[in-house]
Amino acid sequence: MKTRLIESIRSLSYGRPKKLAFKIPFAYFVVILLTVGFSYMVLDQMATNSAQKKINEASLQTVTSIRTNVDLMIENVNNYSKMIFSDRNLQNLLRQGDVYANLQTQSKVSSYLYNLMQAVPIIDSVHIYDQAGHRFTVATQELPTYMEVDIKDAPWYDQVVSNKGKYILRLDHRRGLAESADGNIISFIRLIRDIDNTAPLGVLVIDIKDDALVQAYSNLQNGSSLQIAILDENNQTIVADATNEQGSAALDELLETNKGMLAEQFQQMDSGSLSMELGSRKYTVTYLSGGPYNWRFVSISPHNSMESRNQSLVVLTLVLLIINGTIFFVSSFVISRSIIKPIQKLLRAMNKAPSGNFMKVHAEPNSYELDQLYTGYNRMIEQMDQLLKRVIEEQKTIRKAELNALQSQIKPHFLYNTLDSITSLALLGDNEQVCDLIEALGSYYRLSVSKGQDVIPVEEEIEIVRNYLKIQSVRYPDVFEAQFQVEAECGQTSIPKLVLQPLVENSLYHGIRPKGTKGVIRITAKQVDGSVILSIADDGIGMSQEEIEQILFTERQGQIKSFGLWGTMERLRIFYEDKDVFHIESEPGTGTTITLILPNGVDSPWKS
Repeated sequence: MKTRLIESIRSLSYGRPKKLAFKIPFAYFVVILLTVGFSYMVLDQMATNSAQKKINEASLQTVTSIRTNVDLMIENVNNYSKMIFSDRNLQNLLRQGDVYANLQTQSKVSSYLYNLMQAVPIIDSVHIYDQAGHRFTVATQELPTYMEVDIKDAPWYDQVVSNKGKYILRLDHRRGLAESADGNIISFIRLIRDIDNTAPLGVLVIDIKDDALVQAYSNLQNGSSLQIAILDENNQTIVADATNEQGSAALDELLETNKGMLAEQFQQMDSGSLSMELGSRKYTVTYLSGGPYNWRFVSISPHNSMESRNQSLVVLTLVLLIINGTIFFVSSFVISRSIIKPIQKLLRAMNKAPSGNFMKVHAEPNSYELDQLYTGYNRMIEQMDQLLKRVIEEQKTIRKAELNALQSQIKPHFLYNTLDSITSLALLGDNEQVCDLIEALGSYYRLSVSKGQDVIPVEEEIEIVRNYLKIQSVRYPDVFEAQFQVEAECGQTSIPKLVLQPLVENSLYHGIRPKGTKGVIRITAKQVDGSVILSIADDGIGMSQEEIEQILFTERQGQIKSFGLWGTMERLRIFYEDKDVFHIESEPGTGTTITLILPNGVDSPWKS
């Protein structure tokens, strides 16, 4: 009947076309497609972000360096302005209240200023305003000029006076005075004060052409595609530097078109980056504002400059490929497992069938084929259920009788060997050890008999083991050491009699003695979550996984002739009604640990 059952189950694997042959490749294709697409998007986004970040950082460093150079240039101009208004001739001329008062002194001042401008090319012209409404101008390309002008009408005059000697910068200040110049001019303006009593004597204006600003940072561009613009505090363009006229026009148009956006951004943050559009082209704008004169330093780069990639992206690509491979492997494993696991479960049930363990397999098949396979198998098991119940009851009765007989067997050779040891000790005159051995032997047999009870408290079972090991320590001196760790709360828990002693004997004879050196047998008992955990551990030769599986799953054949490990396992299975209370952990060369999990409050089905 068993052979026919197995053949019938195998026959279910044939007949209909296998839909799994389409399902698995399609699932793999979908997973690969999704992961590759996702990886591409991630890589592209990260590459773009990385390139953008590097460009922004480089641009910010560039504009920071530009501002530093411009600051240094303005500070140099400031120092030159101090040299100018500290000139003794100029001071004497202005103290008279009229720059025209002394032509000889005026000529000396003019010569001094002209020589200074020759030595300092960044200065385009110098204008001196006295308190009487006259202006005296010295420029590099023209003769000194004189003009009647009311300085108080200048839009910057009140601010210059309120600054009390500190300078201000203004863009192309001369337009308000009916003059013009090629390109933009930045005017450095400050009050001239008497060096003796700090009284105001006039106003000094130093003109700087925008070319001087470009020269201050031209060496920082190094042929890059960056376009630089410098705006004043009113967001008026001071310098808009591009590589050609077409680029300059595009730069001016870009700044003018996005003027409002830039002004809003300048108010929110002193530095940052943003994207701008001009027609169909996109640009990345990096800016830095603030400083003593609140100018805005702007760098502009087209988006096509981000096409370059750095070496880190190569590493990133490799990492993503590894991640993709891992995802593919894990996903294929999970998908295959979801299909194969129900089949494995059915195969395990089939492998147990030859031993008489016919049980239905409960699962949720994820395909038509598996559903048909499970249904056919369970239908056969259901037809045999009534017959198997009767056979199982009969076998259970027989096993109970056999195991009760095994429990009542106390190995005679153990008694003989112990008596031989007592005789040897008595002949040697070791009366104290003889007494201890006789006392241990008597206690061992008294507790083993236990008034005919099959179930005893854990504390009595532990005491049997103590006496057993005490006797064995005399027979095998310096072979093992026994260690006990028993919690008091575990003492009254019921346990089948003579369960631990065979396990300890197994550790001694099959674990410690074959090792050839002294070993340790450790017996522990503790209470965890309403259960008592007993363990017997040794540091002997250990077992392989194949040996453990053979002990756990070997079918009983013939009459059991020893009260050993397998018999103990069978007793526990019967006593606890096939509950999983027995666990073995072992490694060759390391040792073996046997754990018993005893539920509290469980009555024996064959308690006397």
